[in-house]
Amino acid sequence: MTHNTNAKGQNKRVLVTGGAGFIGSNFVHYWHRQADLLVVLDALTYAGHRATLADLEGADGFKFVEGDIGNAELVSQLLTAYEIDTIIHFAAESHVDRSILGPAAFVQTNVVGTFTLLEAFRHRWEAQGKPEHFRFLHVSTDEVFGSLGPTDPAFSETTPYAPNSPYSASKAGSDHLVRAYFHTFNLPTLITNCSNNYGPYQFPEKLIPLMCVNILSGQPLPIYGDGQNVRDWLHVTDHCEAIATVLQKAAPGETYNIGGNNQVKNIDIVQQLCDLMDELADGLPISPARELITFVTDRPGHDRRYAMDSSKLQRELGWQPKYDFATGLAQTAQWYLDNEAWWRPLLERSRA
Repeated sequence: MTHNTNAKGQNKRVLVTGGAGFIGSNFVHYWHRQADLLVVLDALTYAGHRATLADLEGADGFKFVEGDIGNAELVSQLLTAYEIDTIIHFAAESHVDRSILGPAAFVQTNVVGTFTLLEAFRHRWEAQGKPEHFRFLHVSTDEVFGSLGPTDPAFSETTPYAPNSPYSASKAGSDHLVRAYFHTFNLPTLITNCSNNYGPYQFPEKLIPLMCVNILSGQPLPIYGDGQNVRDWLHVTDHCEAIATVLQKAAPGETYNIGGNNQVKNIDIVQQLCDLMDELADGLPISPARELITFVTDRPGHDRRYAMDSSKLQRELGWQPKYDFATGLAQTAQWYLDNEAWWRPLLERSRA
């Protein structure tokens, strides 16, 4: 397959939605030097944290805008005022437990918000004469494909969608909209579906950061069900490099799976983190930390296993993950140990 690699110097005026969140902020730090202008649009909900981007405030070519992707007038103004040629769309409600408790926000942000962005970008693209270098890159999840059995092959780009939670259903809906805008309007869209990310700046409700901060606080380490659920873990830096590769090299309309080739059971991750924190941290409230492990009632509709086949991305565009899981997990544990000033206010704000 041939690919239309973007001409050098294009995709330089970029709007990043959700750029104060976990993956988005890591991408902003990764990409900002390569852009002439990088505008972050973030609603600063509980999972978005302006302090994550503090080192970029005032930097040349960086702008932060607090606002909602569902605000069509605001989005259109930003695209025009900053002459945006590329949207990288991270903004999403993403926590399965929250989607079970309150599905409406997930439909609003993930489906309606994505639709609003697509419409605004389409109008700008058409008004500019449909430039070939414009791109709308939509960042999605492996959860749209449902759950795998123990011996099932990994998800590929042609795996049928079978979402099992309100979260994954809303992401599936947004994927379908992005695909439809390419096929109906020829809008130059791209879709990436990633496995579970880990690394710095992740809000401490997801498994790895939650376990890190609970160990440091001497709080129980809740593990759903029997702890045998398997996820494919992708370091956020590898994910950022994959997104940049797709943006620069992929042909419009393409979809790529991004995985870390690290299938690990939840219980094994928690035990590894306990051992790491015992080794890295001085004066833990409870030691050994494994004493904090607590099994809790499984969440409804809990998918058993995810795994991603990234061979298309590796074969066609030359991307490879660089992080092995043991190294990445140790670095991540050390980051949460060193950055209590970042995560402590977030926890207090979310529990207020």
